[in-house]
Parts: sequence; structure tokens; C-alpha cells
Amino acid sequence: MSNSKVVELPVLGPDAVVPCCPPITAGELSQEDAEKMAAMFKALSDPVRLRLFSKVASHAGGEACVCDISDVGVSQPTVSHHLKKLREAGLLTSERRGTWVYYKVAPPVVAAMSAMLDLRT
Repeated sequence: MSNSKVVELPVLGPDAVVPCCPPITAGELSQEDAEKMAAMFKALSDPVRLRLFSKVASHAGGEACVCDISDVGVSQPTVSHHLKKLREAGLLTSERRGTWVYYKVAPPVVAAMSAMLDLRT
């Protein structure tokens, strides 16, 4: 018999400030939570997406216009595709202002990913 247990991760809304997720060492993830977290990690596994995510995260003011971050060595339509994948994974939020779209990192989601990987118990 296994001593593992399933731990349900909370669903984080866009307005959540402090996510509370048990570390991976606290127990086995449910199938649903594993799929959600895998989608986020998968979105970051592409080098172009990781660079775009890094550019948004490190941009002054905590947000970046697509016009400021599109120099990652791929065409503009490809940049848009990768930003869409990061948004769909919940890692970025976006807001249209005139003809430009501004992106922000979704801190609660990133905090949840970090907390899940925390091996300190």
C-alpha cells in the first residue's frame, strides 16, 4: 500500500494576491492539478516563450508593450502566437490600449508554481 495522498491545489483567480499551495513534497497532485501545472510549465519550456516571459517580468513598471519585447529573433506573428500561449497558460495578462497590447506577469500563478516546487518542509 502507498502512503501517498492527493492534495488539491486552490484555483487562483486573477485578483488573488497571496496564493497558498502545498509544496510537491506535501502529497500527490490530483490529475486535474497536475494537468493545470503541466500546462504552465509546458508554456515556459519553449525558449522563445521563456525569453518573452522574462522580458515582460523584467520590464520597467512591471508591464511591457508588445512593441518593446518583440525582438526575440522570430517574426511578429510568431511573437503573437507565443504571447497567446503564455496568456492561455495563465502566466501573462494583457490589456489593449489603442493599437498596442500591454502584458503583465500574473504573480499569483507564478507564485503557485514556485510554491509547488518548494522542497523545504
